[in-house]
Amino acid sequence: MKSLKVVFLGTPEFAKHTLEAIHKSHHQVVGVVTVADKASGRGQKINQSPVKIFAVENNIPVFQPEKLRNSEFLEELRKLEADVFVVVAFRMMPKILFEIPKMGTFNLHASLLPDYRGAAPINYAVINGEPKTGVTTFFINEKIDEGNILLQQELTILPDENAGSLHDRLMLIGADLVVKTLDGLAENSITEKAQPEVRNPKNAFKIFKEDTKINWNKSSKEIHQFILGMSPYPAAFTVLRISEEEKNLKIFSGKYEVTDHHKESGSLEISKNEFKIYTKDGIYLPLELQLEGKKRMNLKDFLNGFRNFDEIKLA
Repeated sequence: MKSLKVVFLGTPEFAKHTLEAIHKSHHQVVGVVTVADKASGRGQKINQSPVKIFAVENNIPVFQPEKLRNSEFLEELRKLEADVFVVVAFRMMPKILFEIPKMGTFNLHASLLPDYRGAAPINYAVINGEPKTGVTTFFINEKIDEGNILLQQELTILPDENAGSLHDRLMLIGADLVVKTLDGLAENSITEKAQPEVRNPKNAFKIFKEDTKINWNKSSKEIHQFILGMSPYPAAFTVLRISEEEKNLKIFSGKYEVTDHHKESGSLEISKNEFKIYTKDGIYLPLELQLEGKKRMNLKDFLNGFRNFDEIKLA
């Protein structure tokens, strides 16, 4: 089978797994493009992306341009004479970059396109209670996630699965699909097809802090899926008022019951042994939580941290 010369563009762990799969295949990774190193934390320690760490360990040339239109950077990539560029969890690319390789540039997206175009497809698939999702490889064009589809693979979403678990499973099948796509392009055995027109596509816009707040006026099922879809990152939150102080409370998991009650949505009952939050049609029972300034803990440990439960309310 013909071996393709590949330039890989990506940053996080999800991308690193695909890079590793290509590196282990008979295709040749001739260069890696990733984000610049960043200083973070109290000591301002320099952090490298998972993709860079893997590339350095395996003696693959690494490029970390501040600007993707930089003429020197573009010329260095052209010199690599890659057949194809592969993009996984990177950033918006200018046409002058993605048109460099003769076969084109394809992207791995963690949804069954055209559904869930955007930055957070895994989170929204869980939030919306989808029974299945999957991964798609497609040629990049100037529109976001709208290029011609190469290959797709479905994956069933498990009952009560959170975004973190689904991320890890999609990471595995996504890496395999990218290698299959490279094989198909090498053998000229893939027929690319335009994405179907959808009147009301399901979107997966970038999630901001204000998007992660729990709305207790929704149904118990909707709240449960929202918390799973935000877990473990960026994490759904509500606000507790303890005495007169307000603190954010992240909720990572829980269970719910649909039941008649005459309580106001968002009111709570809390004691040494239980923590109930009333919803539109029942109650939600958090099981894993993290109060602002504290570490993540189970419900029992969380409740053990309080003495006067009468002072605790939802803000």
